[in-house]
Amino acid sequence: MTPVHATMLVAGGLAAGIVNTLAGAGSLLTVPLLVLVGLPGNFANGTNRVGVLIQNAVAAWRFRAEGVSGFRESLTVLIPIALGSLAGAFIISHVADKTFERAFGVVMVLLLIPILWRPSVPAAGQTGPRWSARISFLVFLGIGLYGGAFQAGVGIALLFALSYGGYGLVHANSIKVVINAVLTLTALPVFLLEGQVVWLPALLLGVGFAAGGALGARFAVRGGERVIRPVLALSVLALAGRMVGLY
Repeated sequence: MTPVHATMLVAGGLAAGIVNTLAGAGSLLTVPLLVLVGLPGNFANGTNRVGVLIQNAVAAWRFRAEGVSGFRESLTVLIPIALGSLAGAFIISHVADKTFERAFGVVMVLLLIPILWRPSVPAAGQTGPRWSARISFLVFLGIGLYGGAFQAGVGIALLFALSYGGYGLVHANSIKVVINAVLTLTALPVFLLEGQVVWLPALLLGVGFAAGGALGARFAVRGGERVIRPVLALSVLALAGRMVGLY
């Protein structure tokens, strides 16, 4: 680990933390960055989770400090999220590195579905999911399964699901970071038990992620949707660029 690598990881974590808090897909930057500094694909996937957990915990605290808390609203979906995350992490931790990297590319294509779909405008005063409890369970179980396996882009999927439920983007983001913290906390022990977390790059990323989470929550609350929407659009473009092989 050279000083240049360390600087890259902290700076990458900072950028990804802000993007993750405002929208999602920050791991599209940090997972390849970990591969660039020498980690195999599965190790990069596991190591990245430490910073993601720190970022979401800090962002949730910062949202609460800014007067926008998503703790209560997140409680109804934490069980399917945790179950899906545990299953997804277990499956992906037993996949070969090359297979993981190919699967990651396929996932970039699949992510276009929630990105291209635009939820309709919620009814006035509606703040809960429009679907039944059973459908809601399956939706968040699926998001948890994906997030436990891949992480990258799960924030966008959560943001669309919560927006469909009738939450504004600021409030949806405050709920999203709580859900993401639980999702990551559930998946991380699987990667730890498999020995797929490398602590020095994980902690370097974590420093940047923590700062990015705090700044992202501050920007979201004080800038509102006029700040969130451009970042969300850029996240979509980043995913599309990866899909068509522009970088």
